[in-house]
Amino acid sequence: MKYLLDTDHLSILQRQTGDAYRNLAQRMAQHSPSDFAISIVTFHEQMLGSHAYINRARSLNQVTKGYEIMARIVSDFRLIPVLPFDANAAVAYADLKTQRIQLAKMDARIAAIALSRDLTVLTRNDRDFGKVAGLVIEDWTVY
Repeated sequence: MKYLLDTDHLSILQRQTGDAYRNLAQRMAQHSPSDFAISIVTFHEQMLGSHAYINRARSLNQVTKGYEIMARIVSDFRLIPVLPFDANAAVAYADLKTQRIQLAKMDARIAAIALSRDLTVLTRNDRDFGKVAGLVIEDWTVY
């Protein structure tokens, strides 16, 4: 494993449309599927999104669509390894917190998983992840 897909890159893959998707898919095709992983935090973020969609639903059709989204998320996460937020990630996360970096909690957790496993984070969010010393980030949605 070499790369950890941030939630934004995974969402682009799930949409399967646009230049960002084509660029990302083309770059990923140059690597072995075993080079990629997703964090449990990304799963958490996506499930929260589908949960919020279901809770905002105003019709049974929207509820149905929300559960379809949730089922697709579960299916997508069967295709690629999901890395846990384990004891090593917790240590890296605690270290990030002591540095007082202005970073959202979920981004800090994703960064901690990547740091604890020496992975490159594939993300468009260089503004936030770029604040983390020692974290390697790349945006594969642009060429």
